[in-house]
Amino acid sequence: MDYRYTGDAHTRLCDAYADDQAPFPTDPEMAFPERWHRRADIELLRKLFFPRCWNAQSLLASPTAVEEYLSDLGSLFATGIDPYLDGSPTPIVDAALDALPDIRAVLKTDVTAAYRGDPAAKTYLEIIRSYPGLQALLTQRVAHVLYEEGAPEYARELTEHAHSETGIDIHPGATIGEYCFIDHGTGVVIGETATIGDWVRIYQDVTLGVLHFEEDSDDDHMLRKGYKRHPDIGDHVVIGAGTKVLGPISIGDRVSIGANSWVTESIPDDTRVYVSDHPEQERKQQK
Repeated sequence: MDYRYTGDAHTRLCDAYADDQAPFPTDPEMAFPERWHRRADIELLRKLFFPRCWNAQSLLASPTAVEEYLSDLGSLFATGIDPYLDGSPTPIVDAALDALPDIRAVLKTDVTAAYRGDPAAKTYLEIIRSYPGLQALLTQRVAHVLYEEGAPEYARELTEHAHSETGIDIHPGATIGEYCFIDHGTGVVIGETATIGDWVRIYQDVTLGVLHFEEDSDDDHMLRKGYKRHPDIGDHVVIGAGTKVLGPISIGDRVSIGANSWVTESIPDDTRVYVSDHPEQERKQQK
C-alpha cells in the first residue's frame, strides 16, 4: 500500500543522530555483515533507531534519506494495518512514525540500563547489536504506540515476531517505563495490562501474568476481555530469574524479588522478597 510521510520525524531523527555522544556509537564509518530478517519493517526500525550500528550511515546527515525510510516503513505499516480496519490506516501510521524520535530517546535509556546492569556488557554497541532484551523492547515500544492508536492486531504481529526471534513475549498493550533491562530474557512473559516503572531489571523466565481468569457473564465459554489482570511494577525494581508475579497487584518502588519467587500479593516500597526455605540438596556417592 502506497504511503508518503509528511511529518517532521525525519528532521528530528537527524538532529538526534547528530546529538549522539560516546559511549553510544558515533563513528560514521562502521560497517557490519548484513543480517537478513523475515520482517522488513523490523529491519527498517533498527536502521532508523541506530543507523551507525546497522549499516545505514546515509541517514546520518540527510533528512531526505530519513524521510524516504519513513515513507517505506509507513507503507509497510499501512499494508499491515489496512486489512484489520474499515477506514484509512494513515492517521495511525502518521502517529507511529511521529513517535519514533521519542521512542529512540527511550531506547537509549534502555541501552544505558543494560550496560550498567550487566557486568558482562563490554560496549553500548554490543548491546545494540546483540542483546535480545533490547531487540524485544525496540519492537514492543513501537508496537505499543500502534496498539494505543487503534491497530492492536498488527501491533501483536510485530511483538510475536520479536517473541519468535528473542524468546521474550511482551504484549503490545503493556506499558514500560525508561531504563528497562531484560537480561538474558528467554521465557520472559509480560501481559497486556502490565505496567513497568523506570529502572526495572528483569531476568530470564519471569512472568508478569494472570493469577486467574474471569468468565464473560453473557457467555460461559468466553473469557472476559478488557479488564485489569496483570501486575503494576514500580521504579527501581529487580525481579529475579524464574519469578512469577501474578494478578492485578502492585509492586512498590525499590523492591528486590529473589529468584523463583511466587508473588500474588502487593508488595510495599523498600521490600526484599525471597524464597526462605530452599529445598535441601542430597548427594549420594555413585558406586
